Amino acid sequence: MIFVVRQSWTGEEGAHGPIVLVTGLWLLYRRWKEISEFAAPAPSGTVWMLLALLVPLQIFTRITQIVEIEGYLMYAIMLVVLYSLVGIEAMKRLWFPLFYLAFIFPPPETVVAFITVPMKIWLSEAAIWFLDLFGYPIGGEGVRIYIGQYELLVAAACSGINSIISLSAISLFYIYMRHQAHWRYALLLVLLIVPVALVANFFRVLILILLTYHAGEAAAQGFLHNFAGILMFGIALVTIFALDILLKPLWDRYIEKTGRDAAHD
Repeated sequence: MIFVVRQSWTGEEGAHGPIVLVTGLWLLYRRWKEISEFAAPAPSGTVWMLLALLVPLQIFTRITQIVEIEGYLMYAIMLVVLYSLVGIEAMKRLWFPLFYLAFIFPPPETVVAFITVPMKIWLSEAAIWFLDLFGYPIGGEGVRIYIGQYELLVAAACSGINSIISLSAISLFYIYMRHQAHWRYALLLVLLIVPVALVANFFRVLILILLTYHAGEAAAQGFLHNFAGILMFGIALVTIFALDILLKPLWDRYIEKTGRDAAHD
């Protein structure tokens, strides 16, 4: 866990970690007061069987330094210990806080690479096409972008994966707190997270390309690079909130109309 804090939480890809930890523990405390009556110790045989499977895997990942998987195995062992104390019924009612807390760990690099490669290529091609419409001297190959005398590489930080993870974590917390009783509408908002993050990162890539072209590579890779990331993340988060405000009345109207039609039939 100390390694996760040092290596992940100090960078852009894990900046949401402390927020998730604090809000997740608060959710657990809040929900526990409501469902504590369902707590009962789990069968010891099941607990020992799960630990016999997970603990050796945890030791193996520790020895081989597979840090990303080690974090999830550590968390799985903690869930087994919780299961031994409160049982499955209580854990079912704590499903969201327990799922939400998993966001404190960085995703495996293989998963990140698998997702980011098509995102990076799409963002590069979209940015080149868009700026070409305005007559900029721009071209590219794969994730490399050439504009004027500069060459840029669309990295994972700019490709959307970091924003998607952070935006998903914080948006899920917001959606759960606001719409946990309306799971279909909450699912609709969850499905909007990825496209919102991609559009926000498209504009982030545009900003960085234009900064490089007009202000030089040093300006684009310095403070303004990080500021663009923070700005686009903030805009994406506000967009989720705005979509919620706009869509909720339409959803309520649709549900009301559907209810009237069903009653009429």
